[in-house]
Amino acid sequence: MRLKKTAMALLAALFIYLSLYSWNLRTGQLDRLATYTGLEAVKWVVMPGEWVYGQLTDFWDRYIYLVGLKQENDLLSSQNDLMRLEIMNLRERAAEAERLADLLDFSPVPGWNVDGARVIAHRTGPVAALDSIVVDKGSTSDVHDDTPVMTPHGVVGRILRAGLSASNVLLLTDPNSRISVRGQLNRSSGLLVGNGDKKNLNLKYMKLNAPVVEGELLVTSGLAEIFPPGLPVARVVSIERSDISLFLKVEAEPLVDMDNLEEVLLVHRTQPTNSTSTMTTTNSTAAVLANSTAATRER
Repeated sequence: MRLKKTAMALLAALFIYLSLYSWNLRTGQLDRLATYTGLEAVKWVVMPGEWVYGQLTDFWDRYIYLVGLKQENDLLSSQNDLMRLEIMNLRERAAEAERLADLLDFSPVPGWNVDGARVIAHRTGPVAALDSIVVDKGSTSDVHDDTPVMTPHGVVGRILRAGLSASNVLLLTDPNSRISVRGQLNRSSGLLVGNGDKKNLNLKYMKLNAPVVEGELLVTSGLAEIFPPGLPVARVVSIERSDISLFLKVEAEPLVDMDNLEEVLLVHRTQPTNSTSTMTTTNSTAAVLANSTAATRER
């Protein structure tokens, strides 16, 4: 029974097929229908694949582009850092050239000449007891104890101890420093004494009736024959008169920023000094060293 049904179905299918085939041969309708339906089928099968392919390709291209862009960014950033470093270096050189030009423009006092030196250390001495610096010139460069040290802006101090290729400079702010000065305007004289780092200087032994005004410039007097006369040292900032003292209480501030010294001038005498002045400077240096040693022991 089942075989009969199957045979009948096959015959019916064959009849329908032959009928459609014959009809298609006469009209061509099935060919046109197959063409249209095939194109639509291809469209809906191919389009999603094309879309996925396009998205993947676009993503890959953008990824590669971003990777290249990041590498280029990193390269530009590195070049930018190098250029900044070079600019900083050039600015430092320009500032150094300006400072050296100021040193070269300084005109020494007649009978004296100057020599440049670099500061290589700050705040030296036993337990940093001395307010001092170290310069890169010593006895091999004709530097001796008590050689004056200054900048184009004013006096820095004097050589405390000269080595072979380096020297210790006692700054005028150190309590052991003593410089004979006079007012540039009124010519009143006194002894300028250091009072410690970042503190004003004391101008001692100026008489009560001595003419002096705030803001007056103090210059070296040359009386001790250590410093040449006329070098700027400090500026008067305060004046007080006392009923129980024979001298004025005068304070002054240095003209030079001691904390930021990089280059200095060493002032050399071109004329020989007498034996008395030489003995005085030697005793002065010995006294400073003794005072610093005593201060160290007290600490």
